[in-house]
Amino acid sequence: MKSDLELMNLIDAYLRGELAGSELSDFEQMRKSDPSFDLMVVEHHNFILNLSDYGRRAKLSSEMNVIHESLDIQAIKDEVAPETARVIRLWKKYRINTAIAASVALIAVSATLLSTGYFSKSISTNVNLLRREINSMKRSQNALIKNINDKPAKGPADPGEFGGTGFALSSNGYVVTNFHVVKGADSVYVQNSDGEAFKVKLIYIDPTYDLAVLQITDPGFEKLASLPYTFKKTASDVGEDVFTIGFPRDEQVLGKGYVSAKNGFAGDTVAYQVSIPVNPGNSGGPLLDNRGNVIGIINGKQALLDGAAFAIKSSYILKSIEAIPQDSLDEKLVVNKRNTLAGLSRKDQFKKLEPYIYMVKVY
Repeated sequence: MKSDLELMNLIDAYLRGELAGSELSDFEQMRKSDPSFDLMVVEHHNFILNLSDYGRRAKLSSEMNVIHESLDIQAIKDEVAPETARVIRLWKKYRINTAIAASVALIAVSATLLSTGYFSKSISTNVNLLRREINSMKRSQNALIKNINDKPAKGPADPGEFGGTGFALSSNGYVVTNFHVVKGADSVYVQNSDGEAFKVKLIYIDPTYDLAVLQITDPGFEKLASLPYTFKKTASDVGEDVFTIGFPRDEQVLGKGYVSAKNGFAGDTVAYQVSIPVNPGNSGGPLLDNRGNVIGIINGKQALLDGAAFAIKSSYILKSIEAIPQDSLDEKLVVNKRNTLAGLSRKDQFKKLEPYIYMVKVY
């Protein structure tokens, strides 16, 4: 196992184009098989680019200061004021210096905006994450105590602070949702379609892809039957019909639509854009095609534009599952490879999916 210093030296050599042959092949294979290492390479590459940009800006600023000090500003003003023709002559004489000075000012302003997060704030205001605030919402008595066996509801009666959706990764209690749904949680519960709530623990997060994997630890949880859906490994096509199930309110809601773009907001290749109605509480819900393959997980929608939602692609869910340290799992996490939803009507697909879709409650 290489140390962090050795990995950084290896990444530097790769970025400088010094790796070749088997060493280069091993490096590329390592990037493909280890998402965390691939992210390290990307981040280090961006750091080098930013450092180089800063160096160029600093050099240009220094050169411009020298040019600025050589100019007699007052003399220029005196010459410019009397007549328009002279203004034109002076503009032709000094336009290069003026253009360079303006460029320096633009770079400085842009750098300031970047450093203060102005642009990221602008982007974030255009996409709404769909975690639902539920601590102030009135909950009906039926929603709080619902249980088909008429037993007291499991889990706390308090509705919690935030809510979202999650769905089963396996029959033995592993659930996936969005990272932003559970971010900052003291405790998390999931509630099934029968109103039973189960305590879960957070076993893996991937903030880059906005994913979180939970494990139901409640002793009252009974293993589910085999999952009826599989996870699609290949990309879906624009125009393909899709549907989602989530908890924008205290019961499962079905939404239908289609894939409207291969990439998400601002060209984000991690996500699809889908034309589908979603609301706060839908975050973490599965996005499925007509055959019942999970093709993504809902995580947001475009602000001020109805029907433009976004879903993290299923390939990134599979990457996150592969990246989970095995020693952190109490039981093996095995992804289902058999689909039993294909060929069923949407009504029957919904009925089969109900037990595997959870409301996520964050405290």
